[in-house]
Amino acid sequence: MTKQKIGLVLFWIGAIWAILWGVIGGFSASPVMKSLTMAELNQTIWATNGPLFNLYGLGPILGALVAGIGLLLYSGAKRSTAWKFGIGIVLAFVIATWMQFMRPFPPLFGIGGTLILLFFTGVLWLWAKERMALKGSPTAATDFKLVGYVFMLMAAWSTCGLGSQPYFKAWEGQTPYNPINIMIFLVLGWLFLFLSHYKSRKQQV
Repeated sequence: MTKQKIGLVLFWIGAIWAILWGVIGGFSASPVMKSLTMAELNQTIWATNGPLFNLYGLGPILGALVAGIGLLLYSGAKRSTAWKFGIGIVLAFVIATWMQFMRPFPPLFGIGGTLILLFFTGVLWLWAKERMALKGSPTAATDFKLVGYVFMLMAAWSTCGLGSQPYFKAWEGQTPYNPINIMIFLVLGWLFLFLSHYKSRKQQV
């Protein structure tokens, strides 16, 4: 089997795995977690220390990793590039997960938020340079990309706000706000990034 075919197989395995655990697992686990206490939950197949719960939590992440490696191979990247991609993401995930269990350090939210804004500003600046270089070429794909970036920034900023609430005294005893806005921003962000790639692909054909 050629490297390209192996990459395509890995992509579909990773994508289907991610979708199955993200969608089917989510619709199966969410009602249980919504209606049961932690003690009751841990008496079900969705116990937090059980295999199903861990697969549900890690399934989309592992699926995305495998799909990404698959597409790198499918698109002609060197095997060493695919290995670097995989190892780099796994290391970042392990470090981030390890930090999740450390004692909370609220200033990290401020540092992270500042870095997000700085990187976002840099992305917009480079995007503008890229668009100006098109000089009469179709710009719809590039414009969709900008819309996607903006929605992703909205989602990231709203997530920072929601995630930091438990660590501020002012929010003690307050009911966290409905995070549906974050989901809407994420869906729109991914939608417009998808449209950007789709439009770019059509322009190349």
